[in-house]
Amino acid sequence: MNYDDFDRTLRGYDGVRVLEGQGDLFYLYDPAADLPPERQQPFATIVTGDHYEKVSRLDETGSWRLNVALTKATYTGLFGAVPTERDTDWVLDSGHDYAARNTLMPHPFYASQHWVAIVDPTGLDRLLPLIDEAYRFAERKFSNHQARQTS
Repeated sequence: MNYDDFDRTLRGYDGVRVLEGQGDLFYLYDPAADLPPERQQPFATIVTGDHYEKVSRLDETGSWRLNVALTKATYTGLFGAVPTERDTDWVLDSGHDYAARNTLMPHPFYASQHWVAIVDPTGLDRLLPLIDEAYRFAERKFSNHQARQTS
């Protein structure tokens, strides 16, 4: 599996809109494609370079990172409590090597919001349940917000 396979899979979910910036892709659940900017929170991203941080070494040719937003229960089931200590570059101290390839780990910056990351993943099968969960969680949040707006 490569970058294009993951992108195609993420785009294949119903109601997904993709925003692009600096070659990075941000996947939102936005079935009417009309979310206001303040509600445009992706459930997954693909980052293709070191625009935001250097700790994942995405400057290596062909490197990219998949990031996925999980529920608190799934995140803590995988990694325990979220890390809270940050270094001088604001990277969370999770005890993981953020430059490791094909290794699921807490996100270097957003683990405290239950995000996980994997640099240069080689297979979709083991990640698909996490992507499915992130999508369904985004779908639920959207539906809950819609219900609150109409009550």
